Amino acid sequence: QAQLAESGGAVVQPGGSLRLSCAVSGVTFTNYIIHWYRQIPGKEREWVARIGADDGSRYYTASVKDRFAITKDDAKKTVYLQMNNLQPEDTAMYYCFANPRGDGASYWGLGTQVTVSS
Repeated sequence: QAQLAESGGAVVQPGGSLRLSCAVSGVTFTNYIIHWYRQIPGKEREWVARIGADDGSRYYTASVKDRFAITKDDAKKTVYLQMNNLQPEDTAMYYCFANPRGDGASYWGLGTQVTVSS
């Protein structure tokens, strides 16, 4: 069974940067697509970005694609979300999600809080 552990959330001023990490354990890392989602209380969870752990293919939602970058470290089985020029509307709980390319279970992490405020 996979475990996903997010870290790196913090309070940051508008225009600032953060790097979130998602450490994956318990499964074969390269069999999965790793996503970042975010959620504000009372709203639906929003997809932010994804990376193929096998081929490194990357996709972003339009609102972040010029500011965020998703990367991976195969040796550490970790996916990162570098977030630059953060704005108050980026404030949310950020979650890591892993789904397999083939059959199998998908997994969520517990989330890390990002707050953008002056």
